[in-house]
Amino acid sequence: MLCLQEVEGLDVLKRFRSDYLGGRRAYPYGVVIDGNDPRRIDVAVLSKLPITSARTWQHLPFGSWYVFSRDCLEVDVAMPDGSTLTVYNNHFKSMIGGRSQTKAKRVRQAQAVRDIVKGRFGTQAGQNGDQFIICGDFNDYRGTGSGISALTEWREVQDVVRRLPLDEEWTHYWNGGDEYRQLDYMLLSDSLARANPGTHPTIWREGLPWRADRYDGPRYEGIGSSSPKASDHCPVTFDLAFH
Repeated sequence: MLCLQEVEGLDVLKRFRSDYLGGRRAYPYGVVIDGNDPRRIDVAVLSKLPITSARTWQHLPFGSWYVFSRDCLEVDVAMPDGSTLTVYNNHFKSMIGGRSQTKAKRVRQAQAVRDIVKGRFGTQAGQNGDQFIICGDFNDYRGTGSGISALTEWREVQDVVRRLPLDEEWTHYWNGGDEYRQLDYMLLSDSLARANPGTHPTIWREGLPWRADRYDGPRYEGIGSSSPKASDHCPVTFDLAFH
């Protein structure tokens, strides 16, 4: 399964699947729903396993507007063992304009996702075998002043990126401050994480520009010093076992 951000629509998602992922035979199931961003950058899911339902939370209200800058896309996937895996794919408010100045929106968004999950799975959402993942570009990091603590500090989930050594947790490079931070998250329900105790995530950095020199590994063909680049974010993958 792939969870993606900044997808311009279903036609673009299908073209991406066809050109880079082996086509419909490789990922026969996909969903993207137009969200709130005026630039039409939406969240999407591609899956090798059947998507049995999808729900948008883009219309969750806050004042005269909405909680989510884009959407929280809730997707149910049928697993081979007959169980259901629920995925919440997100793209929170960016830090453009300043981290502290934009924090309030991320606080609302993180708390809203937590409330959505609790509304479906209960107050002890990560227990009793519940299988869900909260993931995406949260556009903030841990520590003082964080706007996403409602999720990252929630004991019903585990951030599997934290299984890596501290200096390997970063998923984003910002050249303005030469900063390497974790902005991208994969939070597994506690029961799901405990069922996969020895698995570590992989962070793919081949698409970063060469000036992100903390990573000294290979780059994709055509990557430049500053540009072209695939992204300033790095994809995170994790292999789940279901019993």
